[in-house]
Amino acid sequence: MTTLVPLTVAVPLVAAAAIAAFGRLSPAWIDNLAATAVAATVTVLATILLVASAHQDTIHWFSGWTPRHSVAIGIAFTVDPIGAGLAALAGALMTAAFIFSWGYFEEVAHLYYTMMLIFLGALAGFALTGDLFNLFVFFELMSVSAYALTGYRISQPGVLQGAINFAVTNTIGAYMVALGIALVYGRTGALNMAQAGEALAGKRVDGLVIAALVLLTVGFLIKAGAVPFHFWLSDAYAVAPAPVGVLLTGIMSDLGLHAIARVYWDVFSGATVGHAGAVRGLLVGVGLLTALVGGVMSLLQSDLKRLLAFVTISHGGIFLVGIGLLEARGLAGASLYVVADGALKGAFFLAVAVAVIRLGSSDELRLHGRGKHRRYLGLGLLFAVCGLGLAALPPFGPFLSKSLIEEAARSAGYGFAVPLVTLATVLTGAAVLRATGRIFLGLGPRREPLLSAQPDEPEKGEPEAEKSRRTRIVLLLPAVALLVIGLGVSLAPGIAALAVQEAARFQDRAGYANEVLRGQLPPLPPLVPHVYAAADWAWGAVSVAGSLGLAALLLLRGRLRLFSRRGRFGLVRRPAGVLTAWHTGAIGDYAAWICAGAAAFSVVWGVLLR
Repeated sequence: MTTLVPLTVAVPLVAAAAIAAFGRLSPAWIDNLAATAVAATVTVLATILLVASAHQDTIHWFSGWTPRHSVAIGIAFTVDPIGAGLAALAGALMTAAFIFSWGYFEEVAHLYYTMMLIFLGALAGFALTGDLFNLFVFFELMSVSAYALTGYRISQPGVLQGAINFAVTNTIGAYMVALGIALVYGRTGALNMAQAGEALAGKRVDGLVIAALVLLTVGFLIKAGAVPFHFWLSDAYAVAPAPVGVLLTGIMSDLGLHAIARVYWDVFSGATVGHAGAVRGLLVGVGLLTALVGGVMSLLQSDLKRLLAFVTISHGGIFLVGIGLLEARGLAGASLYVVADGALKGAFFLAVAVAVIRLGSSDELRLHGRGKHRRYLGLGLLFAVCGLGLAALPPFGPFLSKSLIEEAARSAGYGFAVPLVTLATVLTGAAVLRATGRIFLGLGPRREPLLSAQPDEPEKGEPEAEKSRRTRIVLLLPAVALLVIGLGVSLAPGIAALAVQEAARFQDRAGYANEVLRGQLPPLPPLVPHVYAAADWAWGAVSVAGSLGLAALLLLRGRLRLFSRRGRFGLVRRPAGVLTAWHTGAIGDYAAWICAGAAAFSVVWGVLLR
């Protein structure tokens, strides 16, 4: 079974090299067919590894360099269900993106497939590696591919600005991660995460360890797009081509949060065991702030891609809350949320691309009423179901994940986080449902002062505007498949109990070290069946009803004469304008926010962890 581990990474990277070398000589459909087959193969391999690692990690030591006397000599891939699940999700999203992009890029098709497969191989390596330096290398390989794919239409100023902001801010994050890894190596003499964690366990937390923790956490939060490091994300994701956006919104941002969980539990949890409250408080606080800011900003967007970018930020905040609670149920909820939410966001991004192709724009206001014809009924239903799924409709999709996070919050004494998490889902769900009502039902005004300035119409030559000759079935099929995955995750028998069990195993630093360095299998945590509490159903109902109600309020407020007076409207418009004005698009401003956020992390943890 261990032989499958390196294949999960090697297959897409070798295929990328082959397409780069010979793709120009073959028709584009051959490249697409080969790339789709490779992505599907990675999905299957990762799924097999997920099942195989259910009771013990699948560990592959390259070149047979196994540990000697509990010292890691070689480089290892350590496969656990959470990492394998991320790789499987990436493969599924990539497969859907390739099916959708059949004939999407004609002039540079082989380069597109090359970069996408490099992205997939790097993502799989990132999810499976047990080495800190390789974690950094794979993330940067993935990031470089994402920069190039985001800036595909480099002739357009907005695309160029988004790609540059993406590259500069994430490079700052990469420097922080590299410095943090260097400090860990300087203190422990190890890059293997299990060995580094064992070297730090039980030792006094000094300035060097705090600096390493701050640098790694802030670096990965930049890549995850958490507040106040999030400004680049909406600029980049809003200009990415549709097939690329599926990967960016569906999985890439969440990988930064996975890295925080992995590095904290494997490396730093033993050293900070007496200061868990300080770690929990800061991470949960940042997560809640991210969820709420992203939710509010999603309501202020008329461009559907930018709207989805802020939904990604908001839900990333919810994931961070689940991780930051340092509870097995919270981590389990975050892990399942990534899968369900990633599939739903991927489906919605493809649905937006279909709207661009069929209706001519990605702007909600310009599309007012254009989808009322019955031939767009399927697309409208897709929009609506995605919105309800993102609002955590019981018992589907993210509902189970949200319930686990809320249960963990109450257990950890953070009950106040439950209504705030629900508020975030209400805001993001309402944003999608409002767009659905305006486009496909013709509700709401054609002009909306609350919404941010609209971008220009797609320029001539933009692929999304050119491929209208493709049939609706071909366009909608990948989105529907992702929608089914996203809604159906929570219905798998026993999935909650298994997720909690695997999360508890993921958090067992000592057991992980014994398994990797000594081959000693730790005992499995007990498998406890999950039963929904009445509060779970109540908060789920509040989330869906709140999303529908807020969307209706925003669309019908003119008829209801809400905020009709200028003074009342100013109570909403002025703070919304201030929040929007902070998102300037200027890279210097974004760098200043990164410095301020890093300084805040340094002060808080510098004081509380000593």
